[in-house]
Amino acid sequence: MKHLLNTLYILSEDIYLSLDGENVVANRDKQVVARYPLHTLQNIITFSYAGASPALMGVCAQRQIGLSFCTPRGKFLARVCGEGNGNVLLRRTQYRTGDDPTQCCQISRTMIFGKLFNARWSIERTRRDHGLRVDGEKLVSASKQIYGLLSQVKEVSAPEELRGLEGVGASAYFSVFDEMILGDKETFSFQGRSRRPPLDAVNAMLSFAYSLLAHDCASALESVGLDSYVGFLHRDRPGRTSLALDLMEELRPCMADRFVLTLINNRQVKAGDFQYMESGAVLLADGGRKTFLKHWQEKKKETLTHPYLEEKLPWGMIPYTQALLLARYLRGDLDAYPPFLWK
Repeated sequence: MKHLLNTLYILSEDIYLSLDGENVVANRDKQVVARYPLHTLQNIITFSYAGASPALMGVCAQRQIGLSFCTPRGKFLARVCGEGNGNVLLRRTQYRTGDDPTQCCQISRTMIFGKLFNARWSIERTRRDHGLRVDGEKLVSASKQIYGLLSQVKEVSAPEELRGLEGVGASAYFSVFDEMILGDKETFSFQGRSRRPPLDAVNAMLSFAYSLLAHDCASALESVGLDSYVGFLHRDRPGRTSLALDLMEELRPCMADRFVLTLINNRQVKAGDFQYMESGAVLLADGGRKTFLKHWQEKKKETLTHPYLEEKLPWGMIPYTQALLLARYLRGDLDAYPPFLWK
């Protein structure tokens, strides 16, 4: 089983990464400011425009250390990929499956089933833990609506119909997301999902969490030999890791959304952690990103029992185990892909 190692986040915009022996070196104005041993790292995500040396990119690709480049605001730019991992037969099977609408729908509906299941469980968990502080009727109504969609998702045979059911479920879920926010409503009021740019503090954190989760899913898929750019639910688009977006659908409610709710409800983030732009966009400030990433790393180290494998694993390993299960299904070792059903 793959081990969960550290992720190195480079937040300063003027840091240039290079390689020195067995170390990643952070440089500013040609001066070394920090060193990090390569053998302790699983991923490197840099939010700096300065970039990285070809030597470092080469060794990361060779050792399967994920290296991703993002803008200082968190927009994904590129990933470094080496030679394809795994055998060619797995990827040929993936590509053939991606060209078959029936098989695409079969895999996609299990992932959407997992997403709706986990979204409903997130609502139910709030009802269970904070029943006296929330509008129980709203939460019950949304939970019942999502529950009713689960049986429909199982029977779907057309991708367009599946996307429609997913949209209905997402609408019901986000309609009560504000109810699950228990503290500082003035700063963390949520009126609906907004992207490119996020228009409030909650959406700023959701977008940042989704970017991090997408990176982890892409790295996990590549590590088991799959092509993260060829998806089944999200169709091919140049530069988009469509399969990573597929895989993260079922993980959004439990790994990203719930994490954001925990930061807010435990008062680990505050109004000063955000930048409010004249355009109306709301972005995480430098201090806010540091706080966010600190707790993100801590969350990834917490353990849970995987519902399908029945093994104790760190949260950070869940994208990898799901990628592994997907690869086993495509190889024919499993009759169906088992989605991650949070309990």
